[in-house]
Amino acid sequence: MTDLKRSPMRLNMRDGTVEMSHGSGGRSMAQLIEELFVKHFDNDLLRQANDQAAFDVAGGRMVMSTDGHVISPLFFPGGDIGSLSVHGTLNDVAMSGARPLYLSAGFILEEGFSLSELDKIVASMGRASAVAGVPVVTGDTKVVEKGKGDGVFITTTGVGIVPDGVQISGDRAQPGDAILVSGSIGDHGVAIMSSRENLEFETTIESDSAALHTLIEEMVTAVPDIHCLRDPTRGGLATTLNELALQSQVGMTLAETAIPVKPAVADACELLGLDPLYVANEGKLICICAPEHAQTLLQRMQAHELGRQAAIIGEVIEDEYGFVKMETRFGGSRMVDWLAGEQLPRIC
Repeated sequence: MTDLKRSPMRLNMRDGTVEMSHGSGGRSMAQLIEELFVKHFDNDLLRQANDQAAFDVAGGRMVMSTDGHVISPLFFPGGDIGSLSVHGTLNDVAMSGARPLYLSAGFILEEGFSLSELDKIVASMGRASAVAGVPVVTGDTKVVEKGKGDGVFITTTGVGIVPDGVQISGDRAQPGDAILVSGSIGDHGVAIMSSRENLEFETTIESDSAALHTLIEEMVTAVPDIHCLRDPTRGGLATTLNELALQSQVGMTLAETAIPVKPAVADACELLGLDPLYVANEGKLICICAPEHAQTLLQRMQAHELGRQAAIIGEVIEDEYGFVKMETRFGGSRMVDWLAGEQLPRIC
């Protein structure tokens, strides 16, 4: 690690801004890494200061996932781009049934971006990483000229290990399977839109952004033969179920009355002209399992703090066309198609 004790100047975290020299590879960049990134991510592997992190792993199948985060605004009720970048990638790794081990983080910073705001974002990432027990062990920083970015973009990559005997995949849904969701839908997307448009509701709507790997560990322990897991982020519950139906070549039927939606979110969606089925989530999961395991999983999910509102919302059926349909609360039936266009841009 570069010795910064010889540098008489420290970063001005209160009033300073990102400069082009912070991405130059010289002393200014080393100072930014030491005084900001290492401060919040500090761990033995990161302290090795190599261009990679070397670590031992247990036997088993490894999984890896990467995700870019370009959310606007950077700070929102219930989270920020920093915590979101940790939660999003941990969840993608965990949806295979894996135990996440390590993260990497890449930052694209815009010249002129506030060092104080950057410090808040990286501190939030550090807290999210520490709470999850999954360290950020390597990373990269680049700076682009003012006007060629949007403050900060973050890309995170995660690796994990799948336990023996676990084979969770989007192509394993079978007719007769139960469809479960871990809680209320649409919280994240509505929180972002409310913050973006300065909308005020009687109740503050917060993002559900959370790391789900501890919930999934409980579920996999109870039922190793879960067929599918997926977090319904962009495109929401509806689009994610259509993806799974296509992968598994099956159809699905849902019960509208069984799908949990918070009253405040439902009211906001009605006001904004949105359908909560298509609104993004960042702390929920969809589980598809054999019907005989549904109640066991439901009870295990509801016993976890991130699954209190878990519900069985439908079942998998035979359908050569792969349609997802929903029985409405009024007794009718409607198609739940793929999201057409973009309901809410830059929500993650």
